[in-house]
Amino acid sequence: MYLTKSFIPILKNNPSEAKIKSHQLMLRVGMIKQSSAGIYSWLPLGFKVMKKIEQIVREEQNKIGVQEILMPTIQSSEIWKESGRYDDYGEEMLRIKDRQDREMLYGPTNEELVTDIFRASVKSYKSLPQLLYHIQWKFRDEVRPRFGIMRCREFYMKDAYSFDVSDEEAFFSYNKFFLSYLRTFKRLDLTAIPMAADTGPIGGNLSHEFIILADTGESKIFTDKEIFKVSSDNTKVEKKSLEDLRKKYEKFYAVTDEKFNKKEFENKVIEENRLITKGIEVGHIFYFGDKYSKPMGASVDLPGGKKDFVKMGSYGVGVSRLVGAIIEAKYDDKNEVMKWPISVAPYDVSIIPMINKNDNTALEKANNINDKLIKNNIEAIIDDTDENFSSKIKKMNLIGAPFQIIIGKQTEGDLVEFKETGQESKKLKLEEVIKIIKEEKVKN
Repeated sequence: MYLTKSFIPILKNNPSEAKIKSHQLMLRVGMIKQSSAGIYSWLPLGFKVMKKIEQIVREEQNKIGVQEILMPTIQSSEIWKESGRYDDYGEEMLRIKDRQDREMLYGPTNEELVTDIFRASVKSYKSLPQLLYHIQWKFRDEVRPRFGIMRCREFYMKDAYSFDVSDEEAFFSYNKFFLSYLRTFKRLDLTAIPMAADTGPIGGNLSHEFIILADTGESKIFTDKEIFKVSSDNTKVEKKSLEDLRKKYEKFYAVTDEKFNKKEFENKVIEENRLITKGIEVGHIFYFGDKYSKPMGASVDLPGGKKDFVKMGSYGVGVSRLVGAIIEAKYDDKNEVMKWPISVAPYDVSIIPMINKNDNTALEKANNINDKLIKNNIEAIIDDTDENFSSKIKKMNLIGAPFQIIIGKQTEGDLVEFKETGQESKKLKLEEVIKIIKEEKVKN
């Protein structure tokens, strides 16, 4: 792909309205364009990253046996009145009426709708558990949308729901998602800490937020530094293994400000291990038992002719928010260098030929290199402009492909100038370059 043919409207400077790193970079490099307050169009570069994140989220959900569905964005008010949340949810809910004057709403979440789907089809405990997810746009009418996609009104989200016959089985489902989220964020090269959290308008009595550390985060967090040593690598999708994993994390004090207790924090964490900082919520899981199934009549037949309401949980990941979260974690705003994790990078490598108006040799070499990269499933963007070297490097540093190939005066014979974005370059054969990139892609 040539840069001149790509729809990447790069700005020379950071927009004045953008106050945090992710908002600055996404506007500057043309990943998004604001449509109205808190609502954005996703342009090719940003959309590409988001869809790669979506695919990783999808793969990790599929691994634990969750089935994908797709629910509509517009919902009837009737099911929300059944659950009792229609009036309780507040002004964040966008309420509308259709031409028959029926009350509708733009879904801020989907507990009611998925419960309605479940109760219409599942009647016996023998069909449980049921784990369902979808990836869809949501709308919450934030009173003060800000920070670009980090606090916006329309956002792209994965939400999943579990239906189980008992609390014990429901905790098993909950713990599956707990592990799945840790694995998801690891593939995105993010260190996410599961923290005890408030259940908020979703409800229930068990909840964890997954938080990544960031100075620009809206959540204040209090934790024990030892929590970063916990690993999920050897965890099996079995009841005991999953329960042990969650207990390993819960052994350490880790809460958001809503749950913070100063006395408890100081009693449980020695002074040198106390970490008080800010973070970004990238995932949230809830267990709420029969909070929705009971008022909505979602029950199953049990042995002996009895009936009982199913036990439910919900599990959210902000797919679009993760784009911003990765930028907040990875973007060096001082040096204006973004290096995307290769698992979600818009391109694997940038090819930067030093083009002379009267000599196309470097561009021809770039095209030949690109042909070989394509054969190895490596995606590149070629800067085919005739701008000077520093301008080209600056642009490609902003776009953030994790690797760069430079074709210029230092290029000799079958050697190319190769570098990780933001690092020093070295001369390598193209075969070596391909090997390095492929090995990195396999890791992720």
